[in-house]
Order: sequence, then C-alpha cells, then structure tokens
Amino acid sequence: MVKDIDVRDTRHCETTALGVLLRHEGIDLSEPMLFGLGSGLSFVYWDSKSMGFPFLGGRVKPFELTRNLAATLGLDLQAAETTSARKAWQNVAVPLDAGRPVGLQLDSFHLEYFTTKVHFGGHVVALYGYDDERAHLIDTAPQGGAVTTGLDSLARARAQRGPMTARNRSFTLTAPAAPVSPYDRIVPAITTCAHAFLNPPIANLGHRGIEKAARQVPKWLERTEDPGTDLPRAAALMERAGTGGALFRNLYRDFLAECTGLLDSSRLRTGHRLYAEAATLWTEVAGLVEAAGGAGDAGGVGGAGDAQDLVRAGTLLDDLARVEREAMAELVAL
Repeated sequence: MVKDIDVRDTRHCETTALGVLLRHEGIDLSEPMLFGLGSGLSFVYWDSKSMGFPFLGGRVKPFELTRNLAATLGLDLQAAETTSARKAWQNVAVPLDAGRPVGLQLDSFHLEYFTTKVHFGGHVVALYGYDDERAHLIDTAPQGGAVTTGLDSLARARAQRGPMTARNRSFTLTAPAAPVSPYDRIVPAITTCAHAFLNPPIANLGHRGIEKAARQVPKWLERTEDPGTDLPRAAALMERAGTGGALFRNLYRDFLAECTGLLDSSRLRTGHRLYAEAATLWTEVAGLVEAAGGAGDAGGVGGAGDAQDLVRAGTLLDDLARVEREAMAELVAL
C-alpha cells in the first residue's frame, strides 16, 4: 500500500488519477487546473453505422490529457502497454512495491464497484495498493473515491479490447528535480487548446463538430429505435458520466476562473464569461435531450419522444458553436 494517499471530491476520471499521482510527487493542483493545463477541452460528434447511437464527447481522446499535462509541466511520463497478463501485472507491481502509485487505463464495465455497467474503455484510475485478492483504487467521488475490486476483475478491465481501449496501459509520473511553475504554463496550455478547437482537421471536431451536432441532434428520433433508452443515456453521458457537468464545460469554466485570479487579462476574463454561458447552455441541451426521450408511455421506454425538444436542443447547439468559437478566439490571442 502506498501511504498518505489523499482522496478528493473529484468528478472526472483522468484528472482524478493525475491528481493522485502528482500529489505523491509534491504537486498539488485543483482538478480544473489539471484539466486546463492538460489542454483537455474539445468536442467530437461521433457516429457510424456500427454504433447503436451517436456519441457527443467534450474532451480530448483518452490519455492525451495525460501526455499534454506531462509535457506542459516537464514531468517524466513512463507508460507501458502489453498483451501479456503477466507482464501487465509486473508493470504495476514494480512501482507499487517501490511506493509509487500507478495510473491505469481500462474498461469500467468489469470493475466490481462501478455503478453503471456499460463498456467504456477510456476510464482511468489510480492504483495505490493490492493484496492477495483485491486491488485498491482511487476513482471519482461519484464512484466511491477510495474503492477496491478483485484482481481478476481488474485484469479483465485492463485487457478488454474495443473502442477507446488500450492494451493493459499503465503509467507513472515523476516530477523533475527543478519543477516548472504550473502558473507559468497557463497561457501556452490555453492557446494550444484554443488553436486545436478553432482549427479542427475534420468537420465533426471542435466548433465545427458542435455545428454538425446542431444539424444532427434534431433528427435523433429517426436515428433510434428506443428513444426512451438512447436519449436519456446520451444526456447522462453529457451531464453526469464523469464530465463534471455540462460536457466538461464546468471544469473548463472553473479552470478559467482560477486563471483570472492569477493573470490580469481582459481576454481571459471574456473567455471565462463565455464559458460560463456555454456551461449553462450545455446543461440545458442535456435536459432537452433527456426530456425528448421521456415522452411516450410510462417511463419513456419505447416512447415516441418529443421532436420539438430536439429542435430546441439544435438551436441551443447553434448558439453554443458561436459562443465557444468566440471564447476560443479570445483565448487563442492571449
């Protein structure tokens, strides 16, 4: 067991694990600051014929935030992947036995404590101890904070293959002898994030992706055979499933608010104001999507849904594309 592990009231899995690993290295930053310094905010509208229903994502792909944060703060990131179960365990047992917590990317479906049994291969936890039967993990506060799962279930979660999974990925972070001041890296982290958001390589990413969502969401009732299940689930993924609320916009709003207390910049204050507006709008969109799935028979399962709620959601998404584009245009010029 790694000693003196500090459990916090955190909402997003990757920043939860990063906080555990960095505090062990003597670097104590808020969850929004970790998210922002990792240039974590993004947007993706993801749909394909093989998917049961479209997916709206509000952050960079799994593990990219960790790579970004390590580069920003000059941390030594040691990551390993393997298809061997024996090697996968060795990769975590060695640092744990040396007193160092380890980050893991895995599929949350197999974790015994997890409250929602769906496959999500981009989940990240911090492993800080084990015994002959169980692994001791730190997850988000809604999932229990300090939790345990059986070693067999952990092995299945790590080895699962599918969308967003990695091959038994584990990682450690080590602070440099002369640590970089996180607050000196705020502007580069913000401008990197803003530039990527404003210049997406394809039309379903960044502000262009939100514009695409504005066109597609009003047609979602045609896209589903079970609106009473698919629409509330989509809303939950936006608002409650480890996003910190408002599809990660609450986290980025709070990051920018913290930055305004450290840097005197009218552009930064404008960006914060606009992302506070965006966070409110995203919560409204999630509410409309959920309401659209709840119309129909008792409980909404198999119900016809309310197309007007989705039309209103599309209108708000048009507003969001504009608001976030304006915010990032201010922030990229810091």
